[in-house]
Amino acid sequence: MKILLTGGAGFIGSHVADILISNGNQIIIIDDLSSGCKANIPDQAQHYHISITDPSVEQIFKDVRPDVVVHHAAQISVSSSVKNPLHDMDINIRGTVQLLEAAVKHNVKKIVFASTGGAIYGEHDYFPADENHPLRPLSPYGVGKLAAEKYLYFYHQTYGLNYTVLRYSNVFGPRQDPYGEAGVVAIFTLKLLQAEQPVINGTGEQTRDFVYVKDVARANLLALQHDFTGEINISTGLETSVSQLFSMLKSMCGFSVAEKHGPPLPGEQLRSVLSCDRAQKELGWAPQTILQEGLEETVEYFKNNL
Repeated sequence: MKILLTGGAGFIGSHVADILISNGNQIIIIDDLSSGCKANIPDQAQHYHISITDPSVEQIFKDVRPDVVVHHAAQISVSSSVKNPLHDMDINIRGTVQLLEAAVKHNVKKIVFASTGGAIYGEHDYFPADENHPLRPLSPYGVGKLAAEKYLYFYHQTYGLNYTVLRYSNVFGPRQDPYGEAGVVAIFTLKLLQAEQPVINGTGEQTRDFVYVKDVARANLLALQHDFTGEINISTGLETSVSQLFSMLKSMCGFSVAEKHGPPLPGEQLRSVLSCDRAQKELGWAPQTILQEGLEETVEYFKNNL
């Protein structure tokens, strides 16, 4: 299969590229390297150094003629979206719509879209939240992902473009950027390995559903292999507080330091945990990596790549 993968130089996207290539697919990557890393791009993949907001993206569709699109390119920071919602909107909404226009024009069979479960539901009415939970995003990032989902529905109903939305909980693992504002596992790990003091935003009692990146990559592969149209949580159904996470990581990194707290981030949820029952039913997917194991692999990666 010929697959156009946006954001394939990024943290999640590069792992998706790896598993798609290992399963015999031809991968064409669009990534402007604004947050991704060229070293993450597999040698077997063709790379176009361009933003999804660039109008010349359509020429790539015309030249490549992909069978499907796996869309991961995005502005990924919740806090950055609060500070600059117009920039977030330009990439996450306008960029996505431009891809959908090109996909319809050039007969793409299906879109797999990387959405967010962590930011799209808002504060939960019940736990874990399933895909039928009310959608009340608390940040422009969450609003933008929801808008993109609605555009996918429109293009499906109007043009017959098939799609699967994967709503990720909090993804972690090797290659995550430890220098940005998103990605608490990577940020804490790098600080602790360098014997520096991490800062916990807020009380540390806020909880997240941490899912390992290689499990997420496998969900993308399965989404291409199954005929399901709609939204699916990719998560573990397990809650871990930021303070618990900090305690686990400092033990693995061998740096004993007390918690230091800063102000909470604007737009940040207090508690987030997602049901993955639909993923099991529709894709045959379930998380295979427990948190302890995934954190150990992540810490080992950072030890070897400081």
